Amino acid sequence: MAKSKQPHLWYILYARSRCENNLHYCLERRDMESFLPKIRVPSKRKDRKLMIQKPLFPGYTFVRTNMDRYEHYGIVKAAGFVRIIGNRTGPLSVPEETVDSLKIIVSKGLPIVTGRRFRKKERIMVISGPFAGVSGYFSSYRGKGRVIVNIDALNQFASVEIEENDIESLPEILR
Repeated sequence: MAKSKQPHLWYILYARSRCENNLHYCLERRDMESFLPKIRVPSKRKDRKLMIQKPLFPGYTFVRTNMDRYEHYGIVKAAGFVRIIGNRTGPLSVPEETVDSLKIIVSKGLPIVTGRRFRKKERIMVISGPFAGVSGYFSSYRGKGRVIVNIDALNQFASVEIEENDIESLPEILR
């Protein structure tokens, strides 16, 4: 069969937790143009002082495709794939300039500060530190990487101050 004549556009794929690399390499093995922006960050392990490669946007990978049914099937069957970012009308493409800008920023190897601002009452999970595994609600920022989290128990709440890097937003299906 003839290939579709639709233009190849960039799309964002949501990957399973910590499976961005698997998804990226699986897409490349299928001869699809994939982009996984990575940055060098110091390892959080206390016994080592290594610089490690980490995805700039954890959980997300970019792919350039025309979304014909064969390429779409290849994406859906890729290891680590969860869904294509979009809305009710279908997948949303990313402007070519945005991906080109990301490629330039990442290629320079300079420190990049990233972050995601949490919204008040957003459901979160503590992923590391003494409260690891506890879920609660984001309350406020304290400055210098510290946040206040409300934890519900017995129809009451307790507020704790923890490191911003120790919490993650809970996916919508777990809220």
